[in-house]
Amino acid sequence: MNSFEEVYDAVKAYCQQDGKIGEIARGLWLDKLEPVRLEGSDAVFYCKSEFQKSVVTDNYASKLQEGFQKILGFPVNLRLIVKEAGKEQPEEYNEQMSELENVLENNSSNGDYAYTFETFIVGSSNEFAYAACTSVARSDNNDNTYNPLFIYGPSGLGKTHLLTAISHEMKKRNPALNIIYVTGETFANELIEAISQKKDTSKFHEKYRNADVLLVDDVQFISGKESTQEEFFHTFNKLHDEKKQIVLTSDRPPKDIKILEDRIRTRFESGLITDISLPDFETRVAIIRRKAELLELNIPDDVAEFIANRLKSNIRQLEGAVKRLKALKQLQNSSPSISMAQSVIRDILTDEQPTPVTVEHIIQEVSNLYGVTPEDIRSKKRSQQISSARKVAIYLVHEITQMTLASIGEEFGNRDHSTIVYAVKYVDKNIKKDSNLREAIESITKTIRDGAGK
Repeated sequence: MNSFEEVYDAVKAYCQQDGKIGEIARGLWLDKLEPVRLEGSDAVFYCKSEFQKSVVTDNYASKLQEGFQKILGFPVNLRLIVKEAGKEQPEEYNEQMSELENVLENNSSNGDYAYTFETFIVGSSNEFAYAACTSVARSDNNDNTYNPLFIYGPSGLGKTHLLTAISHEMKKRNPALNIIYVTGETFANELIEAISQKKDTSKFHEKYRNADVLLVDDVQFISGKESTQEEFFHTFNKLHDEKKQIVLTSDRPPKDIKILEDRIRTRFESGLITDISLPDFETRVAIIRRKAELLELNIPDDVAEFIANRLKSNIRQLEGAVKRLKALKQLQNSSPSISMAQSVIRDILTDEQPTPVTVEHIIQEVSNLYGVTPEDIRSKKRSQQISSARKVAIYLVHEITQMTLASIGEEFGNRDHSTIVYAVKYVDKNIKKDSNLREAIESITKTIRDGAGK
């Protein structure tokens, strides 16, 4: 073998052959390790966080060492290094950052602005979505060229800003319009509450089906929830038939939303689909300058460019960096500098620690997708939806955490060993032939991986 990377690929393949490490666990933890070098008998890897390091060390180190022994023919020690880990800060730094947080919290002039089209920074990454939204907001009532309008892209890039801008513009042009903005999660929760408390759902129907404009943010949250999809289908049809404008946002295109009924997917795809991608360098600089202008903060060109070159994936991070610079300027009574920007960026990235992959986290993600509660999953209830969610949750806990079967049984209402074995084998067998089950596993795993891989 010509490289340490190839050796590591062979080790991972060996560990999967006899089931020592499952495919999900490999993708979530082992593929995230960055092989550096083989230094004597030490296999050196970079990892992204202390959390990732601890999970690999506690659960997979012995299995990987066995794999290296098999592939290389001699024992190997694992050495995991948190890449670019921040050094422990002196006490005076901690005190200063505590004071900084107080300034941020108490500063009444945070430079927040109304989410209108005028305040939206347009660049190559979002110009088509912006044009479509302004067209919808300023069109005549009978012009439904873009209906529905479906906007997708990662979190923090301006989808909610555009929805709010549409509402603002339409209200300005026609104050009598009944415009409803709701998140997919809120829509689902309101329906669940109405059904669970045996309320009359006519008020729920009246609220949404009499809208002149329906704006739904993060519509992907209705996936996997049968009753919610049924309700949304009829709401969508009524509004669309009456030529009422519908605008939807999601973190992915309709074809990639798992556990979504085909009849709803086709309706999402029946209008205009546009995306918002990561902002380019020029757009990031423009966002920084706009935020600084609102804060009456003069940022030198080199500082603005330094921030734009290092915070690339989230507009909220850029705006947060400018806010922190303003607070530091007040504390230190000095103009923004590269060193101040370095401090601000380090703290923003440190704040975004990965979500711990606990049993509770896994059960919560499963319950979100299946439209049940964590309590349902742990209970003795046996409805088809709850039973399916429970099997998936047990399977994922087994695959991801490597807990013993007895420990998993305790987490799921003190179920016995045979019940856990059955659930794991059931999912493992059916995932190969049941596309819906496979999509559910993939969707939940992606959500967990995205959270743990930050």
